[in-house]
Amino acid sequence: MPSSRPMPASPSDSTRFLVLGAGVSGLSFADWVASDDYLVCEADSSIGGYCKTVQQDGFTWDYSGHFFHFRHAEIEQYLVERMKDQRILEVVKDSRIHWKGELVDFPFQKNIHQLPKADFVDALYDLYFREDVEPTNFREMLYAKFGRSIAEMFLVPYNEKLYATDLANLDVDAMGRFFPYADVESVIRNFRKADNTSYNSGFTYPEGGAIQYVHALMQGVDPERLSLDERVERIDLEARVAHTSAGRSIRYEQLISSAPFPSLLAMTGLAHDPADFSWNKVLVFNLGFDRKGPEGIHWIYFPQRELSFYRLGFYDNIFGTDRMSMYVEIGLAQDAPVDVEAARARVLEDLAACGVVDGHELVSWHSVVLDPAYVHITTRSNAEVARLKAELAAHGVSSIGRYGSWTYCSIEDNIVEARSLADSFAVPSNLD
Repeated sequence: MPSSRPMPASPSDSTRFLVLGAGVSGLSFADWVASDDYLVCEADSSIGGYCKTVQQDGFTWDYSGHFFHFRHAEIEQYLVERMKDQRILEVVKDSRIHWKGELVDFPFQKNIHQLPKADFVDALYDLYFREDVEPTNFREMLYAKFGRSIAEMFLVPYNEKLYATDLANLDVDAMGRFFPYADVESVIRNFRKADNTSYNSGFTYPEGGAIQYVHALMQGVDPERLSLDERVERIDLEARVAHTSAGRSIRYEQLISSAPFPSLLAMTGLAHDPADFSWNKVLVFNLGFDRKGPEGIHWIYFPQRELSFYRLGFYDNIFGTDRMSMYVEIGLAQDAPVDVEAARARVLEDLAACGVVDGHELVSWHSVVLDPAYVHITTRSNAEVARLKAELAAHGVSSIGRYGSWTYCSIEDNIVEARSLADSFAVPSNLD
């Protein structure tokens, strides 16, 4: 692994490509760009961003559930070929929804026939006789497309727990292709023949955790061109100079940032209204127990407001191990205080209340706060991201990745975006 120390300060530091962040997006760019003249600055002491893995007491956990859902076979092959020492697990997802003590197949709106009779009748009736109006926000979209009952049973409470905000604040298309849409015909067809496919119906996972994908990307990056524990604090757009926590002033031709977009704006001093950008944070608990819990299931969604978490995932059912190993996700408002001990005690109570644990002993645990976690995509934020990105581009700055583009996307999408940007800087041959 590369040294965690920043490079020594020098008044003459310069590079063609200055990359902010050694997560998936930043490393994908550095790995792919057709140039050896780059420098990656990472504020943390290790690579990976949120795509880190924890090995503890015989358990393997990520910072949260990072499962790669590939749409581009060549990208998957590119990464897997660099993981010669890893067993790559190929998993067909089994995901459920906790509903009145039972488990319903996901997505909820396509499996209402599995609900108790009274709930099923309400859901089907409201779906058929829903009000046909043009929605202006995410909440209205849920009611308009699925009716009152489906919205209020699952879609509204679950997403409010996840985003930790009023869904009326979000853009109609806040989740894009990741939202599992279903029309009346597909819902009814599912009564007889289940088709619960989605963008993440299958996924691959290395036995060593998600960090193995990061290590695969790092194989194409020169360790001497990676500086850890060095945060870019200020960017002079006119001079194209970045000032860092290590006391360096780095001159660049192009700056590629995967930092959260509001943080990049603060570094540059570009005029903007911070209120245009909001997000939630997610408190993640990784929990290891003395024996198995639910068998075969990969994750469960919890719309119930009385339960603290919105989703649980089970690593043991991916690895086929004999002790329950899970991640637990709790959505919190951007400014909410975090009391880890109190939250952990509440999680254990809630796991018992919904029957996931029954006399199990907690033998190991880990927690992390992802901040930001899910960005709040609004009509205003979309417009401002587009406007400010254009202004940044005029000064040689590209902002990429989930947080750099202030969007909702997959990890693979970040790789695709970073590669496309790297290709745009390809230098034509003298023979061309």
